[in-house]
Amino acid sequence: MKLSRQFTVFGSAIFCVVIFSLYLMLDRGHLDYPKSPRREGSFPQGQLSMLQEKIDHLERLLAENNEIISNIRDSVINLSESVEDGPKSSQGNFSQGAGSPLLPSKQLSLVVDPEDCSFALQGGSRNSDVQMLDVYSLIPFDNPDGGVWKQGFDISYAVNEWDSKPLQVFVVPHSHNDPGWLKTFDDYFREMTQYIFNNMVIKLKEDSRRKFIWSEISYLSKWWDAIDKPKKDAVKSLLQNGQFEIVTGGWVMPDEAAAHYFAIIDQLIEGHQWLEKNLGVKPRSGWAIDPFGHSPTMPYLLKLAGFSHMLIQRVHYAVKKHFALHKTLEFFWRQNWDLGSGTDIFCHMMPFYSYDIPHTCGPDPKICCQFDFKRLPGGRFGCPWGVPPETIHPGNVQKRAEMLLDQYRKKSKLFRTTVLLAPLGDDFRYCERTEWDHQFKNYQLLFDYMNSHPEYNVKIQFGTLSDYFDALDKEDVTSRKNSQSTFPVLSGDFFTYADRDDHYWSGYFTSRPFYKRMDRILESHLRSAEILYYFALKQAQKYKISKFLSSSHYMALTEARRNLGLFQHHDAITGTAKDWVVVDYGTRLFHSLMNLKKIIGYSALLLILKDKNSYNSYSFDNLLEMDFKQNSQSSLPQKTVITLSADPRYLVVYNPSEQDRNSVVSVYVSSPTAQVTSASGKPVEIQMSAVWDTASAISRTAYEISFLAQIPPLGMKVYTIVESANSDPHLAEYVLYNGNIKDKGIFNMKNIKSAEEDITLENSFLKLQFGPSGLMEGMINKEDGKHHEVKVQFSWYGTTSKKDKSGAYLFLPDGEAKPYVYTTLPFVRVQRGRFYSDVTCFFEHVTQRVRLYNIQGIDGQSVEVSNIVDIRKEHNREIAMRISSSISSQNRFYTDLNGYQIQPRMTMSKLPLQANVYPMTTMAYIQDAKHRLTLLSAQSLGVSSLKSGQIEVIMDRRLMQDDNRGLEQGVHDNKITANLFRILLEKRIVVNMVDGKHSDEAALILHRKGFDCRFSSRDTGLLCSTTQGKILVQKLFNMFTVSSLIPSSLSLMYTPPDARNISEINLSPMEISTFRIQLR
Repeated sequence: MKLSRQFTVFGSAIFCVVIFSLYLMLDRGHLDYPKSPRREGSFPQGQLSMLQEKIDHLERLLAENNEIISNIRDSVINLSESVEDGPKSSQGNFSQGAGSPLLPSKQLSLVVDPEDCSFALQGGSRNSDVQMLDVYSLIPFDNPDGGVWKQGFDISYAVNEWDSKPLQVFVVPHSHNDPGWLKTFDDYFREMTQYIFNNMVIKLKEDSRRKFIWSEISYLSKWWDAIDKPKKDAVKSLLQNGQFEIVTGGWVMPDEAAAHYFAIIDQLIEGHQWLEKNLGVKPRSGWAIDPFGHSPTMPYLLKLAGFSHMLIQRVHYAVKKHFALHKTLEFFWRQNWDLGSGTDIFCHMMPFYSYDIPHTCGPDPKICCQFDFKRLPGGRFGCPWGVPPETIHPGNVQKRAEMLLDQYRKKSKLFRTTVLLAPLGDDFRYCERTEWDHQFKNYQLLFDYMNSHPEYNVKIQFGTLSDYFDALDKEDVTSRKNSQSTFPVLSGDFFTYADRDDHYWSGYFTSRPFYKRMDRILESHLRSAEILYYFALKQAQKYKISKFLSSSHYMALTEARRNLGLFQHHDAITGTAKDWVVVDYGTRLFHSLMNLKKIIGYSALLLILKDKNSYNSYSFDNLLEMDFKQNSQSSLPQKTVITLSADPRYLVVYNPSEQDRNSVVSVYVSSPTAQVTSASGKPVEIQMSAVWDTASAISRTAYEISFLAQIPPLGMKVYTIVESANSDPHLAEYVLYNGNIKDKGIFNMKNIKSAEEDITLENSFLKLQFGPSGLMEGMINKEDGKHHEVKVQFSWYGTTSKKDKSGAYLFLPDGEAKPYVYTTLPFVRVQRGRFYSDVTCFFEHVTQRVRLYNIQGIDGQSVEVSNIVDIRKEHNREIAMRISSSISSQNRFYTDLNGYQIQPRMTMSKLPLQANVYPMTTMAYIQDAKHRLTLLSAQSLGVSSLKSGQIEVIMDRRLMQDDNRGLEQGVHDNKITANLFRILLEKRIVVNMVDGKHSDEAALILHRKGFDCRFSSRDTGLLCSTTQGKILVQKLFNMFTVSSLIPSSLSLMYTPPDARNISEINLSPMEISTFRIQLR
């Protein structure tokens, strides 16, 4: 977990909408202007004292670092002066929201306590028995025929092995219900899922020995809302007596590759809170049988939620075989970064090909299929191995029981205990009452026969997942008394998944990237809306503002959380559903996005009003608009044009991040004579740029204005925009290559036939070099003056000529990528301005804009890359962006997992190309002894580093055929897709280290990031210091009083028995902690 400044860029990479702009459509007459300037609330004196004490402490520790100390002291002096003077407001009824006044843009260093630097150097977990990178090095990946267990090996046993300790078998009935895949969520519920629940209530009550488990709360919630009280009581009774168990209990069973940890936590909370409110149950075992590969982020989150056990299924078949040989299919999963054992959670890996019945009773699917009694002769489908099941009766029960027991015994030989799990289910099973009867009655006859014959040495029964884990724990406790734990400790992840041959599921890392981007936009809006809503709700309650529609806003937020949660499903965000199902997901995301924009607007208005009671007098029709509009679920967002006149328009800029943000804000206006003023009434320096109707035609009705705004954490600032003859913007200048523009408007534009020399952009940190095509070729770091090759190229992948081809899930290329070929140089547009400059090049399939910001901080030290991709006319092609550098990374690179942690990767020559592609949720980087090159991504995509010094990301894919994984279609509903990235080049430094009723509470979830001090933290724009994880909560919310702060489990299911109201929080690096907070 060697993290450096990349995480400071996450504000713009993970939640790309960093600063939301709202337009307050107000007439001057609506505002209450005071006669004298308003004085801002004073900055807490205690905070100034704390800063001064910190300075004294640092002076003792770092006496030699006078420059850092001087900069901090200047900041404190500036803060003190601002408290004495107070900002002068000319904006009537608007205050500036929470946070400190605008600070000058100075070169400031992030002050790091030396002990906080020890985390990255400690190298992560050293005491795991199994490290997945080592496992990949050991496995030959030769895929020999294993006999009846095709991907495994022959299993034998001695009949007397269980004489001293009988085999315990738990048969666990289940039904896997995808919340959308071949049908929409609602269609599945209407046609199948509701009948599973209805029949469950009847059939489990018929025999108390019957058991059933369920995972997806999205379906359970929908059914619950439609049933009567007797059914609800029956469900509660089944839960209480242990016949029915909720496993995991998230809104969905989420994908673990493309999903961000924010959304994974959110859907987990939504499911757990629904369960607590409606059923009063707390899940304690995880069940993930269908996500296409598994991330260690998920076990960590389950551990934090109070879980102790979990189960996974889709793991590379060669890894399963290796684990089966070494009996490591059950293990304690430990985080890579954990130096102790605090993150350990017990994990069971299912050993065979699938979670269906033919692949869960034992190694021979031909035999196991005969014990799937839904496939009895006369049914809708049978066994593909040609031998059907038989109804159990006295004449065949002995033979059939011994056949089944033989499979159970062989399966048990892959594990270290005599306790065996045998799942009994498949997709959308137990819809009909006949299946409940066939499965439960036939199995009970087999159980009764086996249990009545002691010579078999078996105890077999129906069970829940927790029944199995409880029995396993008892056996492990006995083993611990004699020596040590029965089970090994494992660290690492289980990507990239392959289910057979060279069929690697690395295609879905990119499939339908339009919606992967939309998912991240909704996440950022949801987080912003929830924060603003809670703050506004407290104000509305305090001032008794009836017009703040708290209940309807709450319901819209809940719906948004559930729609976002639904999209985390492993056939949704993955892009692996039918076309019309994708449209259904997109419509839900779009609908919630529109509602969240309204909530942000309504909440922001209440918070910025000085006179809160005036909120009731506003008419909200067209009162507030966001800076981006989106017309439909399948269209790209477009910027709103603000119509200007002599009357002021008000722009509210909101920073939803936990960091002080120093960023460029850009909006479209109707006039070239726009003037922007700050809260103090002073004119703000602006850059005016052209708005382009096409690649080579400027708009005469819209202009872009950009200015620098510094907003405190969770803070807002109000700016005034008017049309004024006194406007004096910095007009951007343009150079246009390989084309000709005649209508230049108010701008200075120069047409050049072709670039004879390198095109360059530069700021105070970097100089970028571009070739004649407009693609970046190099970068000069002005700190040391050294030139670095950072070359951007595009390339194509085709699909193999073999029978099995690429599809929504699989990536099966026809070899290495082929260069993107263009016969004539593209039109290239170069813009140079006061706050940013960029180069835009127009290819047939990609429009790329590389932008360099001319500001202090991380925005000025990184390069923004925006690609508009359109491959709608292509057939069986995938387009990639490759970044080539001089970094000697060899075969190692690093990708993030769920935006939470970093996983080292190795490009292995013994694996096919598609096996070396991994999920990138937010970032990937390569490094050598001197430098690190990071690609940050605002959307989840597939990434690789196939050669030393390269990072390659697949941006979109269009496949014309099914890949035989059940979808029964290709991927050909492509949209014009916007991909957003940042490129960050860092120099390694040498430092010396030291080792019913809506709740009145909100969830406060804090994540302390681990970082690497071996890269410079100068000029990042972060105006803060590390505190070794110590947080004084009241200072985070200085506009409110923290009335209570209670520690909780991750999804708020559990409160520790010794929990008490606290005022101070202490977090370790990488730790996530959850609290219930009340403000007043």
